[in-house]
Amino acid sequence: MTRPLEGTLVLDFSTLLPGPMATLLLAEAGAEVLKIERPGKGEDMRAYAPQWGRFGVNFALLNRGKKSLALDLKDPTAIAQLRPLIERADVIVEQFRPGVMARLGLDYESVRKINPRIVYCAITGYGQDGPKRDVAGHDLNYIGDAGLLALSMGQFDHPTVPPALIADIAGGAYPAVMNIILALHNRTRTGEGCFLDVAMTDGLFPFMYWAMGQLAATGQPPGNGAELVTGGTARYHLFPTRDGKVVAAAPIEQKFWETFCEIIALDPALRDDSRDPQATLNRCAEIIRSEDSETWRGKFAGKDCCCSVVATIADALNDPHFKARGLFDHTVTNAAGAHMPALPVPIAPAFRADAKTPVAAPELGDGNAKYLK
Repeated sequence: MTRPLEGTLVLDFSTLLPGPMATLLLAEAGAEVLKIERPGKGEDMRAYAPQWGRFGVNFALLNRGKKSLALDLKDPTAIAQLRPLIERADVIVEQFRPGVMARLGLDYESVRKINPRIVYCAITGYGQDGPKRDVAGHDLNYIGDAGLLALSMGQFDHPTVPPALIADIAGGAYPAVMNIILALHNRTRTGEGCFLDVAMTDGLFPFMYWAMGQLAATGQPPGNGAELVTGGTARYHLFPTRDGKVVAAAPIEQKFWETFCEIIALDPALRDDSRDPQATLNRCAEIIRSEDSETWRGKFAGKDCCCSVVATIADALNDPHFKARGLFDHTVTNAAGAHMPALPVPIAPAFRADAKTPVAAPELGDGNAKYLK
């Protein structure tokens, strides 16, 4: 099957995570992605630890299947070198602070004069306008400013940093791809490209739909770890086991709750958790802590109670379910011939290349001879 973005040329000026993740998805769907990097060192993630061959493993995972152009954008001749590519490009992705691309002569208005069909996606923390447009930040700042972090950040004396870079990926990379696809579809009808202002912080609010609804309906903001889906009840909670592992219990619906109560033999007086939610939660914690994780795994097996033992990433990579679905069949290779699983990106298998062929991330400047003739 022809991949849906074959024949689509993407110029990627982004670095680190949000933009490279977005263009990885485009590349996996068949797009030709040219990564523009500074000569000599390339982008910073090439040097990030741990190293895998000649560059960092993070760079290898995020830039699989792309080509690299080593080009000094501050050189007055850079635009002239890029012009033939800009003329035939379909998409540009950039991730600088507002105004940087304009200073380089590569902002949307300048590029549009060369190619009015261009879909130009700018990914930033706070967007192209507004009081915070020039504020420096990272994922932790964005989820903090949007109110997401306050919903569940651990105890005050030991706050917990979330394990996922939510703003970078879910607030930046994924909305960027979604809007690029929409813009390309719209271009087939109008013949015109457009500018896409993707603000990572803006993209976080859909994850808090329930919190926004609660505030609007009650006038009270959700507390830290105090609500249903943030661990405030026994029906959605993390319970430590005797052997140092954790049970993820999510028996929200009554039928699942009743099964859960039977499995752990919860005192009948505490099964109506509306009477004294904290007492029910405390007793559930005591019961689950009294047994090892394997005991609970066996008791939950085959029962509809929405409970499981928390897996490590190593456990997940070896889970027979994920293997059966072919989630890790695609591979990344490097110059030394080493292989590792590629990121299982959310592109339908029918739209990706054959998994049998390992694909590498680009060596710095490996596309110069072909693309900058």
